[in-house]
Amino acid sequence: MWKKMKQDIEAVFERDPAARSTLEVVLTYSGVHAIWAHRIAHSLYKRKFFFLARIISQISRFLTGIEIHPGAKIGKRLFIDHGMGVVIGETCEIGDNVTIFQGVTLGGTGKEKGKRHPTIEDHVIIATGAKVLGSFTIGAHSKIGAGSVVLQEVPPHSTVVGIPGRVVKQNGHKVSDPLDHTNLPDPDSDLLKRMQEELEKLRAEIEQLKEEKKQYADKNI
Repeated sequence: MWKKMKQDIEAVFERDPAARSTLEVVLTYSGVHAIWAHRIAHSLYKRKFFFLARIISQISRFLTGIEIHPGAKIGKRLFIDHGMGVVIGETCEIGDNVTIFQGVTLGGTGKEKGKRHPTIEDHVIIATGAKVLGSFTIGAHSKIGAGSVVLQEVPPHSTVVGIPGRVVKQNGHKVSDPLDHTNLPDPDSDLLKRMQEELEKLRAEIEQLKEEKKQYADKNI
């Protein structure tokens, strides 16, 4: 237990440049508090103390703004940064060294029984406001862009953006800063840019046709 707590604190220092001291992390980081409370709740949940486990998870939700169902399975060194509004469902499974930002939902899509929440493999980054909904896997070392809604499987080493989420990079260009989730490709913006370029070409062709028509008319006066 103490070893895991130490790993959680180390994860904060590795991924949050604002962290200044161990005391600050222990006393003021709501993401760390939520993870520690979840470990207690999950231990009770596995022993079938379901009601007590839910009480602890709800107290943690009230204090931290982060809702983690006690049934969720969380690996080592999870980092929840500015975690207000994070929701992690009952059958969700999270691997090691995962980073989650505020407003992220790891949820289901209906009232189906059994495994209904996503599996997040190791070293995944899920950016602000992203929603991952359904029982499928987000492959290791993948990035989910801010505000994306992911509804299907994501291969390892992929970058996903948009609504619905689309894989825009896979085993491709390496981002220099692994936590820079703002500089991700935007396929919608790229499409609009191409459309604008086509419109400019059409305008130029129309102007050219007008000029040729005018010249033809002048010659026949």
